[in-house]
Amino acid sequence: MATFLYKLGRLAFRRRRYVALIWVALLALAGFGAASASTATSSSFSIPGTEAQKAFDLLEQRFPDSSADGATARVVFKAPDGQKMTDPANKAEVNKIAGELKSGSDQIASVTDPYTAGAVSKDGSTAYVSVSYKVNSMELTDATRGALEDAGHTAQKSGMTVEIGGDALQVMPETGATEIIGVAIAAVVLVITFGSLIAAGLPLLTALIGVGIGVSTITALANVLDLGSTTSTLAMMIGLAVGIDYALFIVSRYRAELADGREREEAAGRAVGTAGSAVVFAGLTVVIALVGLAVVNIPMLSKMGFAAAGTVAIAVLIALTLVPAMMGFAGKRVMGRKARKAAEAGNRPEAKPNMGTRWARFVLRKPVWVLLAGVIGLGAIAVPAASLEMGLPDDGSQPTSTTQRRAYDLLSDGFGPGFNGPLMVVVDTANSSDGKTAAKQVSDEISGIPGVVAVTPAQFNKAGDTAMITVVPKDRPSSTETENVVHAIRDTGKDIKSDTGAEVLVTGSTAMNIDFSQKMNDALLPYLALVVGLAFLLLMLVFRSVLVPLKAALGFLLSVVAALGAVVAVFQWGWLGSLFGVEQTGPIMSMMPIFMVGVVFGLAMDYEVFLVTRMREAYVHGEKPGQAIVTGFKHGARVVTAAAVIMMAVFAGFIGSSEQMIKMIGFSLAIAVFFDAFVVRMAIVPAVLALLGQRAWWLPRWLDRLLPNVDVEGEGLRKELGETPEGGTGRDGHGGDAEGERELIRV
Repeated sequence: MATFLYKLGRLAFRRRRYVALIWVALLALAGFGAASASTATSSSFSIPGTEAQKAFDLLEQRFPDSSADGATARVVFKAPDGQKMTDPANKAEVNKIAGELKSGSDQIASVTDPYTAGAVSKDGSTAYVSVSYKVNSMELTDATRGALEDAGHTAQKSGMTVEIGGDALQVMPETGATEIIGVAIAAVVLVITFGSLIAAGLPLLTALIGVGIGVSTITALANVLDLGSTTSTLAMMIGLAVGIDYALFIVSRYRAELADGREREEAAGRAVGTAGSAVVFAGLTVVIALVGLAVVNIPMLSKMGFAAAGTVAIAVLIALTLVPAMMGFAGKRVMGRKARKAAEAGNRPEAKPNMGTRWARFVLRKPVWVLLAGVIGLGAIAVPAASLEMGLPDDGSQPTSTTQRRAYDLLSDGFGPGFNGPLMVVVDTANSSDGKTAAKQVSDEISGIPGVVAVTPAQFNKAGDTAMITVVPKDRPSSTETENVVHAIRDTGKDIKSDTGAEVLVTGSTAMNIDFSQKMNDALLPYLALVVGLAFLLLMLVFRSVLVPLKAALGFLLSVVAALGAVVAVFQWGWLGSLFGVEQTGPIMSMMPIFMVGVVFGLAMDYEVFLVTRMREAYVHGEKPGQAIVTGFKHGARVVTAAAVIMMAVFAGFIGSSEQMIKMIGFSLAIAVFFDAFVVRMAIVPAVLALLGQRAWWLPRWLDRLLPNVDVEGEGLRKELGETPEGGTGRDGHGGDAEGERELIRV
């Protein structure tokens, strides 16, 4: 592989104008596709194989006019102090607004009258108008949304408080200026790392081109492939982080080769041949982790994974082709002024131990203490993960500045928290001899369940074979008490089916969330086994070892559980919540554990590959295990540190999003990268390798013969180039590597 990538790097360097033109053309093509594509009309959310989805599908089939997947809104009114919503003036105003809503758009399916639908609170202070639409929230026109927003303005003038809840006002999440700050921090880190504006600008420019192509392609295909708005945000987040990192490693190796006096084209070829091999395998682990999300069998999550994986693949291709091409345009200006002058004068900097070298030597002296400190520290941070409660965010997790959150609070105060998440019970009476009696029995049984405050009479469809019953729980939608109510209704339904033949199914957004969480739990272990198993095999190919990949996987599990503990502490317990803009604590997003496993595993393996391949390279070429660790840190620690800080900055930039889900993802990935890069890879990994010594690189002979040699160390490349390694015979029968004796510029 190293030889092929070496040739690819030299070709891209020589034909840099053509390579640059091809990538610019792809960016323009993707941009044109995104600009001319019709707006995504759907972001459907389905959970195949769950009871909530089965009930939802049955509703669409048996109640075709009910627009089961249509958007909904609740216009909530609160009377001025000393008045009631039943006062004639307020009642007339509400009826007037309901009439305006009906005539305000042809997308509206129904508007309820709160005075006949029982939507007035017992104390008369609060009332709400329910609005149902024929289409989902992404298909609503601006005019329809405008009519909804304007509905309460007149009422507000009369002194009433009016807020609007529901998904009808759902729009693209705002990420704010903080993600731009994240990119700015990345730029500063690159300048400090390289000491050259040109070298710092290269990874940023190429990463932005890659993200531009990826996100534009997703936007262009959003309508065709039914992609939600979160898909492009995730692709941008991960694509930007890995794009900068992969380019950073290629550029840093190129600078090292130039510092050794090589010609520019040769230096570019060697940089892509050596660091490029690590980029390919690091990218593959990320792609495996993201594509593996399809195992969960939730279409939305699978599409998010595939889209993000595509963006990562583009980042790898750009690192292998566009980066060497851009290095051709930049010339020797990728080096700092001092390093450039020293190289031109033929002077070499003295081989002073850098911080990476000093840290590695410290770990070698105290491996047991470093290992214990790392494991105990992460273990303590992981403790809150034992209290993990999962759910999906609702309007109650929105910032208090939004009308959706204020409507949520008004409903909770006036009617009780459960009114924000009513349950829809579907009774399929097609196989029952007396459907109406069966439906009444269902209503009566549910009324007696603890935690239920209201049950509406059954509404039958035209055919008379299906009934809908609305159940209002006592507690808020995301509470464990409401989850218990759902399970109790389902248990009751099993008894009724055996007695009457009628099938009882529970759906609605609350039940969907509960089933989604359960599906996530069930899929976690199979997904973990698949992703870690495949990556383990991949890392065995890279490192020609059994224990190094095993240590990498165990270290990852430790960092991801610690990150999950930090997420629980901030978003569920509220610790330091105000610092991260968490206004309402609650359950952790259902997909967070499995999502963190997927994304963080891929990113964690980046650092493992980049850092340990240099150790493996030194060991293969004759260095003792301890010295190989020092060599790996000498050449890789500063670059890995810079890469981790950049990735953290990019992810942390999304904490400023107004969307709770994006905020939580940004925080979890940033903190996970911090734990994995600085505690696991920089401390626990060298400590374990130091304790294992030569056994770390052990591989059974039969397995060594079985595994193909992918030549990540570039040994085959050196043979082809006719180099004679210095310093005796290496461990694979080759000479010691001159590379291990050279002092790279400290990058």
